[in-house]
Amino acid sequence: MALYGNHFTGLIPSSISNLSKLEELYLDGNFLNGKVPQQIGNLRSLKFLNLTHNQLIGSIPSNIFNISTLEYVDFAFNNLSGTLPVDICPHHLPSLKGIDLSFNQLYGKIPSSLSQCSQLEILSLTTNNFNGAIPREIGNLELLERLYLGSNNLEGTIPEEIGNLRNLKEFDIGYNQITGSIPKEIGNLTMLNYLWFSFNFLTGEIPQEISNLHKLETLESKFNELNGSIPIGIFNLSKLSAVVFGFNHLTGNLPSNICHQLPNLKILVVNRNNISGVIPTSIGNCSKLTILSLASNQFTGSIPNSLGNLVLLERLYLLNNSLTSDPTSLELDFITSLTNCKFLKTLEIAENPLNGALPISIGNLSTSLEKFTAGTSNIKGPIPSEIGNLSNLILISLKDNHLTGVIPRAIKDLQNLQMLSLRQNKLSGNLDNFCNMHRLAELYLSQNQISGTIPSCFGNMTSLRKLYLRFNLLTSTIPRGLWKLRDLLALDLASNSLNGSLPLEIGNMKAMILIDMSMNQISGDIPRTIGDLQNLQNLSLADNRLQGSIPDSFGNMISLTSLNLSNNSLSGSIPKSMEKLQYLQFLDLSFNHLRGEIPSGGRFENFTSDSFVSNDALCCEDPKFLVPRCRSDKPPKYRGPLHEVLLLTFIPLSIAIVTVFSLAFALLRYQRKNKAANWLPAVAQPKGRLSYDQLVQATSGYSDSNFLGSGSFGSVYKGILSDGRFVAIKVFNLQLEGSIKSFEVECEALRDLRHRNLLKIINSCSTHDFKALVLEYMSNGNLEKWLYSHDDYFLTILQRLDIMIDVANALQYLHHECPKPIIHCDLKPSNVLIDQDMVAHVTDFGIAKFLGNKESFVLTKTLATLGYIAPEYGLEGLVSTACDVYSYGIMLMEVFTRRRPSDEMFDGDLNLKSWVNESMPDAILQIIDTDLLKPTEEHFTEKLECLSLIMELALNCVPESPKQRPSMKVVVDTLQKIKQKYLECHGGK
Repeated sequence: MALYGNHFTGLIPSSISNLSKLEELYLDGNFLNGKVPQQIGNLRSLKFLNLTHNQLIGSIPSNIFNISTLEYVDFAFNNLSGTLPVDICPHHLPSLKGIDLSFNQLYGKIPSSLSQCSQLEILSLTTNNFNGAIPREIGNLELLERLYLGSNNLEGTIPEEIGNLRNLKEFDIGYNQITGSIPKEIGNLTMLNYLWFSFNFLTGEIPQEISNLHKLETLESKFNELNGSIPIGIFNLSKLSAVVFGFNHLTGNLPSNICHQLPNLKILVVNRNNISGVIPTSIGNCSKLTILSLASNQFTGSIPNSLGNLVLLERLYLLNNSLTSDPTSLELDFITSLTNCKFLKTLEIAENPLNGALPISIGNLSTSLEKFTAGTSNIKGPIPSEIGNLSNLILISLKDNHLTGVIPRAIKDLQNLQMLSLRQNKLSGNLDNFCNMHRLAELYLSQNQISGTIPSCFGNMTSLRKLYLRFNLLTSTIPRGLWKLRDLLALDLASNSLNGSLPLEIGNMKAMILIDMSMNQISGDIPRTIGDLQNLQNLSLADNRLQGSIPDSFGNMISLTSLNLSNNSLSGSIPKSMEKLQYLQFLDLSFNHLRGEIPSGGRFENFTSDSFVSNDALCCEDPKFLVPRCRSDKPPKYRGPLHEVLLLTFIPLSIAIVTVFSLAFALLRYQRKNKAANWLPAVAQPKGRLSYDQLVQATSGYSDSNFLGSGSFGSVYKGILSDGRFVAIKVFNLQLEGSIKSFEVECEALRDLRHRNLLKIINSCSTHDFKALVLEYMSNGNLEKWLYSHDDYFLTILQRLDIMIDVANALQYLHHECPKPIIHCDLKPSNVLIDQDMVAHVTDFGIAKFLGNKESFVLTKTLATLGYIAPEYGLEGLVSTACDVYSYGIMLMEVFTRRRPSDEMFDGDLNLKSWVNESMPDAILQIIDTDLLKPTEEHFTEKLECLSLIMELALNCVPESPKQRPSMKVVVDTLQKIKQKYLECHGGK
């Protein structure tokens, strides 16, 4: 019976046992769940049992292995757990040839009784949680051809008895904790094609006997602790296509005739070892080579031009050696030879003493080239303009060299470039040529001689995430448009001659992690909106001309670890709110005009006097700060009857004058605001319209005490209406480009929406110079606060699951139940608010998009927040409901790992998505929020299984192709099933 590749769901019926004469049962590739029924063990004629690629749980019924006719059993890619029967292969299984239990959650030791299945040809237990040693008895399976034990927790050594498996063709024990040496008996496996030892703790030398494996095609043993040299006989195995020994302690040289006997070699990886000598010129004879990695060794001599003979080469890694170029030439001639490699995608030659200039032939390298690194290589001279021919370059690093001349104008032709590092050279010119590089995400130009201004066009580079321009000759003001880059993570403009002031818009850059503007000529006050940068970790405004006080809002920058405001003209007191900065490790407020008491709580206990030296009148009770003790104010002296008369006369008169002028000013402002008032009729009005002055009264004049935070286009304040209701009042900053459009979009998006998990508009006010929305007040703040203010807030597994179900319900409503489908476009934890009952509400529709009739996508130039944005949205501006699904998947990972997509641990190719993917399913406990689940707690296994299902759903939401992502209806349904499973297993704890 073959019912594979359908969409069957539910349980496997126990009535299946009625098919007593059934010989073949194929139910693979469905959505079957529940346990494998014991009744399958009654199918006494069964030969082939295939239940792979389902969602089955529980243990494998032991009576299945009592079916004497059974030849193949396949339970791979399920969620099965439990141990294997100790007597898994009793004598009455004479026909069993294949067992595949891979990609499950089975644990315990591998039963030695497997050796009694004497006809076994395939045994696959990979990607489970098996522990203990590899049973020596496996050596009795003389007919075994494929043995897969990788990705488990196996320990001990490789048993010598493995050498008895003379028919073995594929052997995988990678990703375990195997110790000891590779037994020489491995040389007896003369039928072996595939040998994989990677990611273990193997020691000792590579046995010479491996040279006997003349049918070997793939040999991988990276990430071990092997030493000695690579046996020269390995390079005589003519069928080898891949040799991988990276990340070991190997020594010796590569043989001079390395490729004379390797006509099929495609991959040679020996990086991160201690191999020395020269790169043999004969390596050019490996004509099929596609990947060559010799990085991080001790190779010397010049890079051979024979590399140009490798016409199929795609990736070349030579970085971090002692390689040179041809000493008879002033240029790097080997680059010219590599122009023959028309498929080359990656060229890494950094950290070598190359000592030459880049040839103009660099422009003739493969048009497929995506990555070129040659930093710290003593490269001299100019950057050839021909580099502009390499139109598919994504990354260039030429940092820490001796490059001179002007940055070529042709750099603007590299329209696919995402990262450019030219720091620490002697390059000159200006920044104008970068204006149209709209995909550029990281630009490192520090420590050069670049002059002129920062062009205003930089404000249009919405893909920019990191901008480093320190130690150059830049002048003038910072363009206002730069502060519109809401997804910028790092901005380093230190040590230039920039002037002007910091604008209020700095508070819009919510994703910012680092700001360094020290050693410039910046003046004016520090805007209080800087406190909105709650992800900011490093802030330096030292050595400028700043005045005014340190804003109290500094206490809101909860992620701050380093703060330097020294050498300015700041006055006033040090805000006591800064005691809340629990991660602050470095503080320098020296050489200012600060007064008053130094705070004593929080991290201030760990600072020294160096943080406060040379101020006007600081004081403190702690003598370590080397400032006077604070004095309490003395009572005023009695000054006689005349003084009392003056006070009794002057004070009431002053109050009367101030009152008259205040009333006159308020009346004038009221008339101006209400003259042009235009209340939007589509928004539901409360009983009795609110005037502008009522909003002012509700927020106490928009006081700092009522300030809740800043959104993309304005500020939000807490307010109390005259009827006692608490509300949130979002006031739009009309100075920001796009704020009016954002106001209109929010009104249009929310005016007709009625859903439990969407934030409701209570009222709205719009005039020519004032626009505000009156919203529901959420007493528990946003989801971001609950995730990252961890000393005061904590969410359980069930609470996080409920919140994400609320968000999914809101998106399902927006995508599938509205007259016009609505795409939120900026889904992230800060846009999810929590009410007093811990119900989640999606908010901030300022950049939402509407789909018209029969439209499946729209185009936009407005980008959302880095890390949450779907690939097609960020690269092409294509927005569809699938973009929200992608953002939801990223947020689902964030909520259960408590790792922001912008976390500093994510660098290069590693991001939140790949980190979760690489950890599934074996290492899921290493990525889950450490406070969420402990191995010692009750129902640990069941909870871990539910978390695994959640992460699996998250990964299903984030494929590169939008067509592969599920709808929000499927997401909601899946989450509800996971929640039900969670509650059934352990009562919702």
